[in-house]
Amino acid sequence: MRFSRCFTWLCECYTVQRAVGVNVMKRKLAEHDNLKITIEQTGDKFHIKESSTFRTKDIDFTLGVAFDYSLADGTEVSGTWVMEGDVLKGIFTRKDNSKVLTTTRALVGGELVQSYNYEGVDAKRIFKKQ
Repeated sequence: MRFSRCFTWLCECYTVQRAVGVNVMKRKLAEHDNLKITIEQTGDKFHIKESSTFRTKDIDFTLGVAFDYSLADGTEVSGTWVMEGDVLKGIFTRKDNSKVLTTTRALVGGELVQSYNYEGVDAKRIFKKQ
């Protein structure tokens, strides 16, 4: 499955934000971030552009190759993305406490569904295609 598309965020994921320690003020700000994700895939290489009211970030990675990343709240993680069938799966370890954040991205009915799991707490973001 090819992921080269642009998606706009529709849903919130406050349960995971709370679980990973994002304070209430940052969670409130996230309500208004108008996040857009553009995903470009060339073979096993990905370029993702995240743009919102608060920041724009370009991320490049290769499937199966570890890389470092900063979450929107500044949390530093390290991990990898892999393809499991038609699902893009990322397993990331926080650098501050070694806890694992697992996320998946899948195209479902023309939407990008991004799911998170952190310490048994699940959440989803649903992005509409632009």
